[in-house]
Amino acid sequence: MFSWKTLPVALLCSYAGGVPSVGLAQTPDQFFKGKTLNLLIPTSQGGEYDTQARLVSRHISRSLPGGPLVIAQNMPGAGGVVMANHFYNLAPRDGTTFGIVYNGLPTVQALGVQKVQFNVGEFNWLGAISPTVETMAFWGTSGIRRVEDARGRDDVVVGSAGTSGITYSFPMLLNEFAGTRMRVVTGYKGGNEINLAMERGEIMGRSNTLSSWRTTRPEWLANNDIVIVAYAGPRPKGFEKIPSLEDFAKSEDDRALIRLVASAGSRLGRPFATPPGVPGPRVEAFRAAFAAVMADPEFLKEAEKLRVEVDPVSGLELERVVTEVLATPDRVRERGKPFFK
Repeated sequence: MFSWKTLPVALLCSYAGGVPSVGLAQTPDQFFKGKTLNLLIPTSQGGEYDTQARLVSRHISRSLPGGPLVIAQNMPGAGGVVMANHFYNLAPRDGTTFGIVYNGLPTVQALGVQKVQFNVGEFNWLGAISPTVETMAFWGTSGIRRVEDARGRDDVVVGSAGTSGITYSFPMLLNEFAGTRMRVVTGYKGGNEINLAMERGEIMGRSNTLSSWRTTRPEWLANNDIVIVAYAGPRPKGFEKIPSLEDFAKSEDDRALIRLVASAGSRLGRPFATPPGVPGPRVEAFRAAFAAVMADPEFLKEAEKLRVEVDPVSGLELERVVTEVLATPDRVRERGKPFFK
């Protein structure tokens, strides 16, 4: 009669949890060879997240062991939360899925303002193409050319994907610290839809990264179709007369709040990660491949063509920033909750 007790211990262990462990013994080259990998994107097509993810998807196969096929897949919704929930709970944890993660999610989790179904502290962070500079910009015909022009007005309407990211929190921070009264319309699937709403006159402005403006709407900058009135993150060249969000802070706690809500995402850029539980050698293979892509001449040539600035952030640096965000003191967390809902 068959009995589990008669099987060798090693074989029993291989069936722990009902999953054979033979795959775990494979080298990354053996595992990835012949595989198709899914690269998930938390926004709709056409914005900066989509542009950067698809750029990486076209080049990373050459640097991954085994040369797997990489397919990009958009999964927009709720400011990146839809993809993150899937990433954490449903995506395979074997290395066949990785993604570009909405950079506001560590702050969302730290603040505890949503019942998120993920833990970014368990993601395996791979790297980012570059940090970002967040901006607040208005359509040229809006009449708003400085933050002061938006004060005392109740008709200033801006757009956002949801309430869990910088497109929502940046204008809300200006309302708090700069005395504006902007109304934020949410529900857009991604940056491309928000831009179209600006062109149609549905909204007057939005928060976006400087790199995204340069990549997706360079003609708007060249033609002065938009006016940038404030920024968060490192001061870019040419922004000497444009105020930083931190310029409106009145105390160190104010600055700590702004760094948590706005600047942490800037430091993360558009970060790539794998779900938790991916075997260590495969994570290291991803990290090495990502670093190699950042120096790949073909990648750099296409990045230049797309106007994507390359100033790589390592996976270990992303991990450090996420850990720092999740360790935010309670007094700062409480103040930050109204800016992420």
